[in-house]
Amino acid sequence: MTGLPPLSRFLLVYGALYAGYGVQSPYLPLLLGEHGLAPASIGLMLAAGGAIKLVAGPVAGRIADRTAAPHAVLAICAGVAALLAPLYLFASGLLPLLLVVLCQMAALAPLAPLTDSLALGAAAPKERRSLGFDYGWVRGAGSAAFILGSLLAGAAIARAGTGVIVGMQAALLALAGFAASFLAPPPPPTQHEPEVTRHGFRTLLAMPLFRRAMLVAALILGSHAMHDSFAVIRWREAGIGADTAGILWSESVAAEVVVFFLLGRPLLDRLGIAGAVALAALAAILRWGVMAETASIPAVALIEPLHGLSFALLHLACMRLMAEIVPRPLAATALALYGTLAIGAATSLMTLASGPLYGRLGAHGFWAMAALASLGLLLAPTLRTKQAWR
Repeated sequence: MTGLPPLSRFLLVYGALYAGYGVQSPYLPLLLGEHGLAPASIGLMLAAGGAIKLVAGPVAGRIADRTAAPHAVLAICAGVAALLAPLYLFASGLLPLLLVVLCQMAALAPLAPLTDSLALGAAAPKERRSLGFDYGWVRGAGSAAFILGSLLAGAAIARAGTGVIVGMQAALLALAGFAASFLAPPPPPTQHEPEVTRHGFRTLLAMPLFRRAMLVAALILGSHAMHDSFAVIRWREAGIGADTAGILWSESVAAEVVVFFLLGRPLLDRLGIAGAVALAALAAILRWGVMAETASIPAVALIEPLHGLSFALLHLACMRLMAEIVPRPLAATALALYGTLAIGAATSLMTLASGPLYGRLGAHGFWAMAALASLGLLLAPTLRTKQAWR
């Protein structure tokens, strides 16, 4: 591992980590259901797991920054999550299963933010891009690995039952943790960087641009909640079969990978952070407006690839902004807050709101999501930075 170039190490970490997400995330409710839990109990467990992530992610990020060892914290958390995975097979009853869910979700919470903080620190600056790698490459590899993991897990479940995903995820997370231990630690703070690690949360939340970025990301990413929860239901009500719905959904994920790998950085270089965020918001507004008014297959097929802009381009813009404005000693804390609050909490809240909205308004509830993205569009110009990309 020590002889591998940085790009290869990050590709291995991202590939194993996101494949591990992919083999579990779509099928965990099914696994819990096979333990005899009612849908309400499964929902309670998943909500509790999401809530524990809101605490565990920032805490682990602070530990990583305070110890200046995000690679070590990442490796430990991945290893713990891998060890906890098999307990899903042995736990029985509501409380034991709830304990397993809470413990594993707490261990999983910091993995993506810590990996992103290390990748952003190692990615090549714009002026020396030929000497290193682009963050979008490794993040795109993660998205592709998630798809592959989900597909392989589905095939494995058809042959061996749902319990097979436990072993698959444990192996993948163990591999991610092992590979993460070989990632280079972040460079020490320079003499020109202030000592800010002592009051990390306070320092970050005192930065107006950081707060605005969190709010804009929450608005635009949160607007995806109704699509993630009710798009397939919307299509089914319009007579679209499950096979066609799967193709339409895969369009959005494929577009995400294309933007991460190919289009994201050129768009950011040309438009800047504020312009890229505005484009992401416009793409979201168009997606939700069309979803509100029609479920025509040609129309949906045309708008689903906009996910590459509404999600992937927005994420890349936020990562670039974090790299520009956040002091390096607080990188892990900042990305943990972004991952848990701007993404996790906003998505959870909007998912809760999406049910009543869709129940009362039907497809026209997507106009509420378009309104959220419109607020993000209005705030996008406030995300201009004076500092050039590193």
